[in-house]
Order: sequence, then C-alpha cells, then structure tokens
Amino acid sequence: MEIASVLNNARDLLKETSREVTTENQNGFLQTTIGKVINSGLNLGLRALLPDLIEDQVIGIKDALLNGGIKEGISTAIQSAIDLGKSAIGLFTGKFDSISQASNAIKTGGLIDNISSLIDGSVKHNVDNNVINEDTGRLIKSGKNVILNTIERNIEENFTAQLKGVEKLGKYSNNWQKYYELKDFEGMQREYSKIKDTLKMVMPMENTLKEARRIENLHLLIKNKGQDFNLTEEELKLAEKLTV
Repeated sequence: MEIASVLNNARDLLKETSREVTTENQNGFLQTTIGKVINSGLNLGLRALLPDLIEDQVIGIKDALLNGGIKEGISTAIQSAIDLGKSAIGLFTGKFDSISQASNAIKTGGLIDNISSLIDGSVKHNVDNNVINEDTGRLIKSGKNVILNTIERNIEENFTAQLKGVEKLGKYSNNWQKYYELKDFEGMQREYSKIKDTLKMVMPMENTLKEARRIENLHLLIKNKGQDFNLTEEELKLAEKLTV
C-alpha cells in the first residue's frame, strides 16, 4: 500500500482521539461527567436522608428536584465553578494541563455552594406547587448537608478515578511500546484497545492525547500494511507529524 494511502486511512481512523484540546471540549467533558456525578450523588444522598421511603418515591423526589430547577442550573453552576476556579488558581490559557488543575478549579469555584442554592430553590418550588409535601421539604432542607456531602464525595472519587485513568494510559502506552519493539502485533493490539477504551473516560489533555496519537499512527500504519513492521524513514516521519 502506498504511503499516502496508508496515512490517509490513519487520518480517517484517528478523528476521535486526534481532536485538538480546547477549552470548550475540556469544559464540555467536565460538565457532562460532573453532571452525571451530581445526579448520582443526589440520588444516593436522598436515599440516605429518606431511608423510610421506597425506591420509587426517592426517584420521584429526585426527578421533581431536577425538573424544579436543578437540572438547568447544573451546567451553569459547573461552568461558573470552572471559570471562578481558573481565576483563583491563576490559569490564563483557559485550558487544563492536568487532572489536578481541573479538580482544584472545581473545588475552589464554589460548585457545592451553587448546588446548595439550587436545592433550596427547587425544594421551595416543588413545595409551593404541591409536588413535594411540606414535611419532606423541611426534611430535605434540614438534612441538605447529607446530600451535599454525598455529591462532594462522588466528585472527589471521580477525579481520583480520572488520575488512575491517566496512570493506566501511561502503563498501557509503555506496554504497547515494548510489544512494538518486539514486533508482537497481537500484544500491541491488546494494549491499543485498552488505550482507546481508557481515553473515552479520561478528560482530554494535550500531553495525553499527543502520546495516544503517536501510538495510533504507528499502530494503524503497521496494521494497514498487513502487520508489516518494516516502516520506511519517510513513513515514520510522516506518522510523527500527524501528532502535532
């Protein structure tokens, strides 16, 4: 297969992980991920706060809170926390270079305080509209810290998982390199699959994606040449250029 054809095939297959790291896709990732974490934390917190209610009742109350003002407020709250957190920790590029930076921005950006206000407003809305009875509303307000602590713990656990994901990427990348040096394509394929799966769960950062692009370029070149490891100097140089 000609070099140009091989590299064009590689470009087509690399669209997902070769995307440029921007403030927008990093923030979008955080909003989606943390939004799910908040939803889960709200559910767990309500279960702990309302142990005498059956599962369907807890879910009904959670849905009422979400539809009563929390759902549309979460994205704004996360964005505000990110922006305020970036200002507090002195980030000027707008982009996060590490998971730790993103975690610190969320922590210093007042996200939990924003969620607390959202819960108060939603409880009042639902009580005023007879969606939640007054006793349940008072119980949620008085025990709100149980919910907030659960959400905060969930967010912390998520960032811990993110850090572990980055560590795994480093491990899989090193393993892929070893198999590459041994010309063991089966081993390379196993690690390549792990890299792709892990990238879906990890926040986009340029240093992480650049190494993934380098591995994918070489991997797909070899694969598209029928697992031929005899790459020319030109092919290697062109594959490296695709990482920038």
